[in-house]
Amino acid sequence: MTSTVHTLQDQFRHLRMVETANELPELLRNAERSSWTYQEFLQELLMYELKRREEKNVEKRLKWAKFPYLKTLDEFHVEEQKSLSTRQLNQLRELNWLEQQYNLILLGPPGAGKTHIGIGLGIEAIQKGYKVAFSTMGELVHLLKTEEYIRKSQMQLKRIKESDLVIIDDLMYMAMDQREANLFFHLINHLYERSSIILTSNKGPEQWGELMGDQGITTAILDRLLHRVEVIQLNDNDSYRIKHRTTIFGKESVQN
Repeated sequence: MTSTVHTLQDQFRHLRMVETANELPELLRNAERSSWTYQEFLQELLMYELKRREEKNVEKRLKWAKFPYLKTLDEFHVEEQKSLSTRQLNQLRELNWLEQQYNLILLGPPGAGKTHIGIGLGIEAIQKGYKVAFSTMGELVHLLKTEEYIRKSQMQLKRIKESDLVIIDDLMYMAMDQREANLFFHLINHLYERSSIILTSNKGPEQWGELMGDQGITTAILDRLLHRVEVIQLNDNDSYRIKHRTTIFGKESVQN
């Protein structure tokens, strides 16, 4: 590379256009091969910088979300769910409900695909510029109980409270004491009309009172969650997770 190219790269880096600086030699070669005009070259250069910046922003938002794994909606076999049509899933992935701060409650037995749908919608939201946070209910309760004296918990809860979409997985998988229920209520109250929430649970809202042990707190939580909500009951046929598991034997059937 010539000293002029090195100088240009340094200038781009000074302007914080790091991606363009790194790619500049290749962009110049493409311009020469394709006989780009000055305007075409400038357009390609700026498009490259914008594309790389957005890719890095998506990577940052994915890291921020703290998903346990990445599963997209394209990987979800919606045809196996009688309770959710392809049209409905496509409507959900348009994210109009997120713009209107609706909540989603995904109900169904273990392995029905609730978490997959939640993560898939979270990834869709991230790709459209939203901040998303994922937490299991167990992790969330731990954060709430230790917020006062553990800085890491404070930072994690700050991340959750600043998100546009909060996904809480395995809600009500275990009973909560009154203090835990009260802490959870205050979080839901903070998120109310600030963020959308996706909840997954194998128990319906009518059972939550028994697990929280305080009907008053349960009513207050439900009042906020159900104000604007779509409840989706996934079917209880053969486990989605079992059907689409990774196996030792591939697609061969196991016979005695």
